[in-house]
Amino acid sequence: MKAVVVAPGQAGSGRLQEVPDPTRRSGEVLVRVHEIGIDGTDAEILEGQYGEAPPGDDYLIIGHESLGRVETVTDGAEDLAPGDWVVAMVRRPDPVPCRNCAAGEWDMCLNGLYTERGIKGLHGFLAEYYVEQQRYLVKLPGELAAVGVLLEPLTIAEKAVDQIQRIQSRLVWEPKRAVILGSGPVGLLAAILLRLQDLDVHVYDRAGPGPKSALVEAMGAHYIWAEKRRLGHKLANEIGPVDIIFEATGYSPLAFDAIDTVAPNGIVCLSGVSGGGRRLEVSADHLNLELVLGNRVVFGTVNANRRHFESGARHLNEIEARWPGLLPRIITARLPIEQFAEGVLRGPNDVKKVVEVAPITVSGAIDGDERT
Repeated sequence: MKAVVVAPGQAGSGRLQEVPDPTRRSGEVLVRVHEIGIDGTDAEILEGQYGEAPPGDDYLIIGHESLGRVETVTDGAEDLAPGDWVVAMVRRPDPVPCRNCAAGEWDMCLNGLYTERGIKGLHGFLAEYYVEQQRYLVKLPGELAAVGVLLEPLTIAEKAVDQIQRIQSRLVWEPKRAVILGSGPVGLLAAILLRLQDLDVHVYDRAGPGPKSALVEAMGAHYIWAEKRRLGHKLANEIGPVDIIFEATGYSPLAFDAIDTVAPNGIVCLSGVSGGGRRLEVSADHLNLELVLGNRVVFGTVNANRRHFESGARHLNEIEARWPGLLPRIITARLPIEQFAEGVLRGPNDVKKVVEVAPITVSGAIDGDERT
């Protein structure tokens, strides 16, 4: 079968090549791949910055944001049937396992021995087919197939919102306002989730007015152009007290600015990964004072658990019901598998690029048409 592979650690090694067809074992499902979302992690792997091949292989099939359809099932996979639309989870528990992995919370692995499809020690999904255990597959209704590839990035926001609510149960808390840093897919999806809760949401990004700001306005949120307004007390004075800040940029200086912006009893969630060796000077005493006297919280989040995939699937339906046609607009380009490398290129109007491995044909999809 055809697959997009890299030699981990070698920049420019990404290529489309023939690889062996996957073989199924008892309890596994054969899935035909339809769409794969491309994100910053894929870009880093293609640049040779990251990635780990499975044991015994000298290549890694990339791609971890998936949408596929069940082809065949084996004994032990009774909850799925041929024709079901599925999204695969990314992380797998470590073999020891640590106490969190043993409890099914492998997104909170303690010893770092976890594996991740398309990233660390396991082949990904940017191929014509893959096999997977049923417990790592989440079923989607057919009407969501047109946007099903957005479920995995949505789970990052789902987990963040879940953790925010759990952490803030420490006090009597009635959040009214949130600021999202970054208008990429995860940032926009986080904004939509918080809008579902009827929060006053502001999305802060360096891109000027255009498709991204239009998406923000379409969900009833506000767009803040970073070139015109900076984070900090002044911004908070202009828009009102900020209870939640969700960072989805990977630009580390914004993390410190966020601490200086969030209101007392507020919370800052960091989800972007900062690469490189950027250095900056910060007023450590001031930030310490802000955190302590304001009862503020800063935490990081990565990956997601099954419950976040399941809640994400439910929310995709709710989002479409509230803002019909909004989700398909987040997918700004679909590319044939031969043009996978273009998926990592980002123009000012790009949000989510998707590699289309096999056409989707669904009647009654949420974009209102049958798409092939």
